[in-house]
Amino acid sequence: MRRAILLLGLLTLSAPAAAQSASEVERCFQNPANCPSGGGGGGGGAAAPRPAAPVAARPAPGPDYATVLQSPDPDRRKLQESLRTLDKYAGPIDGNLQSEATVKAIGDWQKGHGFGVVGKLTPEQAQQLNAEASKAPIKRIDPSSQAAAPPALAPPSNTDSLLKALRARLADRRKAAEPKAEALAQALVRDLKAYVASDGKTDPVGEQFPPFAKAYRENRDANRLPGDVNASVEDYGDATGGQAVVVEVKIDLKEGEKTYPQCMEFAWVSTGTPARNRSQAFSCDDVAGLEKWKTDQALKTAWR
Repeated sequence: MRRAILLLGLLTLSAPAAAQSASEVERCFQNPANCPSGGGGGGGGAAAPRPAAPVAARPAPGPDYATVLQSPDPDRRKLQESLRTLDKYAGPIDGNLQSEATVKAIGDWQKGHGFGVVGKLTPEQAQQLNAEASKAPIKRIDPSSQAAAPPALAPPSNTDSLLKALRARLADRRKAAEPKAEALAQALVRDLKAYVASDGKTDPVGEQFPPFAKAYRENRDANRLPGDVNASVEDYGDATGGQAVVVEVKIDLKEGEKTYPQCMEFAWVSTGTPARNRSQAFSCDDVAGLEKWKTDQALKTAWR
C-alpha cells in the first residue's frame, strides 16, 4: 500500500515535465530559431546553419584585338582594302595592321562609328568594316599595281625632219671623206715612228709639231721610251686653204715595268701634198685650245 502511494506520487510529478518537453519540441519544429543551443536542463537541439560566404565576382574580359592582328595575311590585306575603299587609307596593301598609316585609318573609322579610338579591331568591328566597304558604290584601284601609261608621242615636227636630214647628209659626207682622212692619219703615225726610231733626228715631224718634239726629249731624258702608237681621226673637213685634219694619238711610254700613257691631238691643214700647213699639237685635255684652232681654220666638219 505504501509502495503504491510512492509510485503514484512520482507519476504525478513527472507528468508536467513530460508535457513541457513535448511543447518545446513542437515549438522547435515550427521555428528552429527557438530551439535551445545546449543539451540537458533546458532541452537539446541541432545548431543553427552558418550563412554561406559571398562569391567574388569575376572581372569582365577585355576587347579581343589579338584575333584580328594574328589573322591570316589575306584577311589583313582585305581590311586594308576596305579602309581604302572607304577613303580612310592610302598606304600599301601589305597586310601590316600595325603600321602607322593603318593604325590611324582604323582609328578614324572607329571614331566615325562611336567606338573607342584604339587603332585595333575586334572581330566584330572587322566584320562590320568589311561589310560596310562591300556596299560602297565605287571600288578603288591600288595605284601601285597600275603601270604608268606611256606618254603620248608628239607628232614629228618640221624641226625633227630637218635635223634628221642634216644628220643623213653629214653621214654621207663622212663616208666620202673617211678614206682620205684615214690615209692622212696613218701617214702621221709612220712619220712619228720614224722620228722616234731616229731619236728625233728626222724631220718633218719635229719641225711641224714642236710640242711633240719637246715632250719626246723630256721623256727620253727620264728613260721613258715610246712603245705602241695608236691614232684615230678626231675631225676632218673643209677649211681655209685645204682640208683640216685632227688626229688623236696615244703613245705608251715605258719605264722599266711601268707604263705611262700619253695622249696628244695633232692638227693641220692639208693641201694635197705631204706638207702639213698651220700644224699644231695639243694635249688631249686642252679642249679649248683645239676648238680655237678649228675656229681659226674655219673648219666645216664632215666628221661629227
